[in-house]
Amino acid sequence: MVVLTLFRVDRRSGTAVYVQLVQQVRQAVRLGRLAPGDRLPTAREVSEGLGINPNTVLKAYRELEQAGVVEARQGSGTYVRDQPPPLDVDDLRRELADWVARASAAGLDRAEMHALLDDAGVTV
Repeated sequence: MVVLTLFRVDRRSGTAVYVQLVQQVRQAVRLGRLAPGDRLPTAREVSEGLGINPNTVLKAYRELEQAGVVEARQGSGTYVRDQPPPLDVDDLRRELADWVARASAAGLDRAEMHALLDDAGVTV
């Protein structure tokens, strides 16, 4: 199911579910997993697939639309825009801070986080 491969919700993360959805769509666009013109799953599909309130999904989609990442087409769905907006460094900082917090909460120290990044092929 597309919903379960596109979205993952971590209820223990301390990050609001709609924010997690927004972050995941932004990241999928940046990494090319979602291309311009790709249709996002409907709010109902996401809601049923993840067991969350459809209003939560709609809130995430509205935020993505306001940011220029997606566009809603009446009666057709929500699609990735042809020209995604420029990279928002503040978003990257927040996502990185979230990742570091999760890694730290999982018991990783700084050296172990670097080792994990190295293992993933990320050089910093």
